[in-house]
Amino acid sequence: MTVEELTRPSAPVQAAYSYCEAVTGQQARNFAYGIRLLPADKRQAMSALYAFSRRVDDIGDGTLAAEEKHERLESTRALLDRVRKGDVAEDDTDPVAVALADSARRFPIPLEGLDELIDGVLMDVRGATYRTWDDLKVYCRCVAGAIGRLSLGVFGTQPGAADAERAAEYADTLGLALQLTNILRDVREDAGNGRTYLPAEDLARFGCQDGFGSATPPPGADFAGLVHFEVRRARALFAEGYRLLPMLDRRSGACVAAMAGIYRRLLDRIERDPGAVLRGRVSLPGPEKAYVAVRGLSGLDARHIARSTVRRRA
Repeated sequence: MTVEELTRPSAPVQAAYSYCEAVTGQQARNFAYGIRLLPADKRQAMSALYAFSRRVDDIGDGTLAAEEKHERLESTRALLDRVRKGDVAEDDTDPVAVALADSARRFPIPLEGLDELIDGVLMDVRGATYRTWDDLKVYCRCVAGAIGRLSLGVFGTQPGAADAERAAEYADTLGLALQLTNILRDVREDAGNGRTYLPAEDLARFGCQDGFGSATPPPGADFAGLVHFEVRRARALFAEGYRLLPMLDRRSGACVAAMAGIYRRLLDRIERDPGAVLRGRVSLPGPEKAYVAVRGLSGLDARHIARSTVRRRA
């Protein structure tokens, strides 16, 4: 029997991964573009992480009463505890739990990051608002920075990579960059759901404290100024988080570069036309996403970041 055969998941576990990959392909187009660049074992683990995270997000975004959402989120945390303790059998009826448990055995995934995700969604359930950027960062680290750190557990870093001890910090920061981009893209949709994520002090600074309930900015508001201010903040986060890329192997780096590259291009579109986020959902066409994926696989972004890092140290 070959090494590959010895390490191949059993039939029940493979079926569980197939379920998670189907969920990912159907519900996470941007994410799926990135992880398809990974080898099978890492792609499966990332799909398991996504499927569990999707379950948590769906509870938070659903129509249940707040009390029932809280109960379901804590039930999901209990399931995570079972995964952490190794109490999920291969023939368990929950395919997401089976896949996540197998991934946790194969990779050093910091599962406490999923606890943080649940904590972040509970903030949504409670209707939390954020006065300052420092306040919002706490939420972003829970729902996105934690995903970056979880993903790093699957990717790993290359032996001898410079500054590898800071890899988790950079993964966290890249997650913040993606989440802030999401917040800008979804500002109208979130307003329709009664949620405001942008810091209150930023909204007040640009006269946007009355919210975003229509396709036009509030009278007298400098909405474009607000968007450009937040875009600059997101770009600084991307610049810092991209320092993770040279620490990763080629295919893991390509995955990160593809996912982050899609969001950076979304940010470019939002910057060019701030009002677009009030008129509808800003997205990239498939061919442009494919181009970003090819660019990531080529290693162009990783090499550029590596050269920039060397210049800064010189």
